[in-house]
Amino acid sequence: MEGPKIKNMEEFAAASGISRPTVSKYFHDMNSVRASTRRKIEEALEQYDYRPNIYAINQNRRLTKNIGIVVPYLADPFFAEIARNIERRCLDRGFWPILFSSHGEPTLENDILDSLRSLKPAGVLLAPLGRASDKGVIAKFCNDVPTVLFDSNVEGVGKAFIGSDNSQSISLIVEYLCRTGEPPCFFEMPPINPNANKRRNAYIQAMERLGHPPHVIHVKGEGWGFEEVGYREGIRMIKSRELSTNTVLCSNDRLAIGVLAAAYGEGLRVGRGGGCALRIAGHDDHPFSRFTCPPLTTVAQDYASISDRSVETLFDVIENGGPTEKRVDTLFEGKLVMRESA
Repeated sequence: MEGPKIKNMEEFAAASGISRPTVSKYFHDMNSVRASTRRKIEEALEQYDYRPNIYAINQNRRLTKNIGIVVPYLADPFFAEIARNIERRCLDRGFWPILFSSHGEPTLENDILDSLRSLKPAGVLLAPLGRASDKGVIAKFCNDVPTVLFDSNVEGVGKAFIGSDNSQSISLIVEYLCRTGEPPCFFEMPPINPNANKRRNAYIQAMERLGHPPHVIHVKGEGWGFEEVGYREGIRMIKSRELSTNTVLCSNDRLAIGVLAAAYGEGLRVGRGGGCALRIAGHDDHPFSRFTCPPLTTVAQDYASISDRSVETLFDVIENGGPTEKRVDTLFEGKLVMRESA
């Protein structure tokens, strides 16, 4: 028979006949109480259907079990996948992840960092907006709270940076495209984070090293609606015959998805086979890129390694205080993913 509704830990302790300090000790670490006590508490939890306020419990600790996760745009499937991996790893280690999205807005990013301070997190995993971020605000926050940056770097800020080696990955796909067909143009919108600039520069360097003139196509657009920009500007690019070759390398997969739709709308067949007018490639291995039509050739970022290393580095900072001497940067190489679009 279901027991009375329990509102807080004091009521739960009284109802279960277990002292409040013992109940609190159990919720901090269930292995810190005797097995017989643990069974009694868990039976009472089942009987009274009580679930403690984890946030409140954490706020009463000197070192909470809260881990803040901040991404620039959660609707982007890349960040959704990275955040999912990080959340899972935090939970596996007994920490409580709290996820925020700054929605591409610098003011909101600053507000999130202020809110995180009040939650007293054990640490924070931060993917900053990058170019639009207030570096002074981020630097001050990182001085106050153990913070590891991932994906988008802010030089000299935080305990560590974990990301992708854009120079290696762009060079890899440029070499492939040149080897298998006409050299690629590079399609980009105004950069919103440092990765975009690094990819453009890596494209230029790779093309010059291979003896081909670089051709960067800068298109208009702002915000995080990359597919819409790729579609709109892709149509304009095709109609104006702006392409110097039949191969387009987009700065990221979301732009490439828009260009694929533009090619379809203009009646151009995309791929390598007979009758194909255009090859299109991207970067990131966006979770949906293998389901486009045709499936998108790209470079896969190492989602698992970036997530694992980010979390493990933060736990090292929290538990051992390291790295202490200087900030540690770790870059993971990308992997070429050959599909029908190129």
